Amino acid sequence: MTLVRYTYPHHRSLAPFGRSPWAGLEGEIDRLFQSTLGDFTGSAASRRVPVDLFEDTDNTYVRAELPGVDRADINIELVDGYLNISANRKTKTGEREETVTLSRSVSVPDAAVQADKISAAYTNGVLTVTLPKREETKPRKVTVAVK
Repeated sequence: MTLVRYTYPHHRSLAPFGRSPWAGLEGEIDRLFQSTLGDFTGSAASRRVPVDLFEDTDNTYVRAELPGVDRADINIELVDGYLNISANRKTKTGEREETVTLSRSVSVPDAAVQADKISAAYTNGVLTVTLPKREETKPRKVTVAVK
């Protein structure tokens, strides 16, 4: 593989303005990394938890990374079509103790989930919430009859 340096063709015309054509993009990338890294540094009182959503034919899964959180400090609720996950992470530095609240809400259609069968597992800092699908919403195979 050969790496080629590409120079933005209108770069010289933007030079009088004193601004790189990539300045906006660079600022957005910096903001993205700051907000993501802040989730794990505990620098603010409340942070949004990143989640992964995936499904198979029987269940929908919500996976959230909650490093350094005790199982007893995790709360999960299904309210008005939203799965709400919140957790408190306590860190102690010397004599000072800081509590960071992590939270996330995910939209879940009430008609598609069996609310009474929702389960959650927390292993090695990863929370996995299993949302069983209702029979009516599961995909069905239809066979084609020959006439």
